[in-house]
Amino acid sequence: MQLSRYTKEFGRNLNIAYPVMLGQLGHVMVGLVDNLMIGRLGAAPLAAVSLGNALVFIALSLGIGFSFAITPLIAEADGADDLEGGRSYFHHGVILCTINGLLLFLMLLAARPVLYYLDQPEEVVELAIPYLNIVALSMLPLMAFQAFKQFADGLSQTRYAMYATLLANLVNIVFNYFLIYGIWIFPRLELEGAAWATLLSRFFMLWFIWEILKRKSKFSEYFKWSKREMLRLDIFKRLINLGFPTALQMLFEVAIFTATIFLAGNLGTNPQAANQIALNLASMTFMIAVGLGVTATIRVGNQVGLKKFRELRRIGYSIFLLVFLIEAVFAVLFILLKDILPTFYIDNVEVIGLASQLLIVAALFQLSDGMQVVILGALRGLQDVKIPTLICFISYWVIGFPVSYYFGQADSLGSMGIWLGLMAGLTSSAILLYFRFNYLSKKLILKRKELTVLKR
Repeated sequence: MQLSRYTKEFGRNLNIAYPVMLGQLGHVMVGLVDNLMIGRLGAAPLAAVSLGNALVFIALSLGIGFSFAITPLIAEADGADDLEGGRSYFHHGVILCTINGLLLFLMLLAARPVLYYLDQPEEVVELAIPYLNIVALSMLPLMAFQAFKQFADGLSQTRYAMYATLLANLVNIVFNYFLIYGIWIFPRLELEGAAWATLLSRFFMLWFIWEILKRKSKFSEYFKWSKREMLRLDIFKRLINLGFPTALQMLFEVAIFTATIFLAGNLGTNPQAANQIALNLASMTFMIAVGLGVTATIRVGNQVGLKKFRELRRIGYSIFLLVFLIEAVFAVLFILLKDILPTFYIDNVEVIGLASQLLIVAALFQLSDGMQVVILGALRGLQDVKIPTLICFISYWVIGFPVSYYFGQADSLGSMGIWLGLMAGLTSSAILLYFRFNYLSKKLILKRKELTVLKR
């Protein structure tokens, strides 16, 4: 009977989460398709995409982190039936995300020389720079898209961003095919062709979500723009106060995964290519957890608006249990298919062998990786971001990275040592964040109970 209090929420959780999951998988699929098509060109081009995307992922973590501030504020306003407040958060969020897109584009262009000082194979760097030049420009449409996505997510309307992302993937696949290999009237651009395909697909994604949202009656009142609202510095401040720590949370996690790319690059081209394959597969299962993390933000944010804190705690735990069960299944599949999955990327025997070893470790940290991202989502719904940011930093960079660096040397455990550090960091994060949510949810219930007694 006690367990059913949580399992009965699985249906609603998945109903909100599955479009986010598919949409997030769509983002990963852009990288997956690039990797599959470019992998046919050889290990060096595949490693170059990995290296170029290392900087892109850092920029993405900052931009997407800022955009995540929109969702809990919209969800709280929706729970409190505050249309005017929700509209203001939406408008300010679009402006902030657009500015972020421009800044991230300029940041990536300025960061290009860094690749020459990371002790990476020269052939890989020379291939990565032109790829990065083009993909950097896609920050502009992608960040604007994020604003619309997080707004719709906050209203529990998660399927529209999914439609946009999945259709954009079809655009990416088509242009990848034509531009990488030079099919039909198109030139053979190889890595640069993949970058152009990504850019075009992201502009399409932005156009599509704009068109579909503005035509729906559910969103019509939110699209009534007000010049007065655009100048509300207090709203910008609230978004930044939520968004900046969230951006740091994502940065700390993405940066440690990015560090594994550089550490693997120090081991050679083949270890770097194997690392990219394992990362790509692990990121696909991670996107399932991200979908449930967004669900946690939405549903917890709604309960904050309704001031139903016992329900908030129960719903939070129902999502934690659900992600645990799902990630356990993925862990088993990674172990069973570790020798098969890498063969879809490349036919290099050494790379396949290395990648299969890394998938064993990836299987082991599936549980903690899924739990930590969902608990972060729940805490974001509570608009608690500062302490979780500190927890993320300690877990990834005080605990995880030193393990990766020490054991990831060629004369130690190599690639396997790098990934053991990832597992240590993610597990620490999951445990500490759980304690934080448990403490805050109990505190809110107690405070509500005390207020009720005082009113009587």
